[in-house]
Amino acid sequence: MSFFLRIVQSFPYAENLYVINRKLQNRKQSNELINDNQNLYAIEYFFLSELRIVNVYDDYIEEFLFDTKACFPNNVIVLYIKYESLKRVTQYHKRCYTNCAKIDKLYLYDEPKRSNSLQEYFSNAEICFFQIFGR
Repeated sequence: MSFFLRIVQSFPYAENLYVINRKLQNRKQSNELINDNQNLYAIEYFFLSELRIVNVYDDYIEEFLFDTKACFPNNVIVLYIKYESLKRVTQYHKRCYTNCAKIDKLYLYDEPKRSNSLQEYFSNAEICFFQIFGR
């Protein structure tokens, strides 16, 4: 059972989720799920309204943005994320449009300029830019 599935089952009414982990997820469990298609389904976050995934490895971003891994059925989501991380994850993947369209407000760190591709991915989002100082 995945870590995030356990979180959703333990805290089904959670509205805010902050993930901090710069290490790659343990792929052993993920690979087992991929090989067993019957167990492969998206985790539903029914009440989540704020997601902070600023200081994480890219696979955590994929976990939430790809609609094959996460589902936000009733939500308007505020997302906090680093621009470069988001760029790496979405660069070659078009399948995250579904979850990206559910983002209402996007806070991007370390990117001072707007990008047309950002607005394409996050078509419904108000996009705000911030600089992180003292890295």
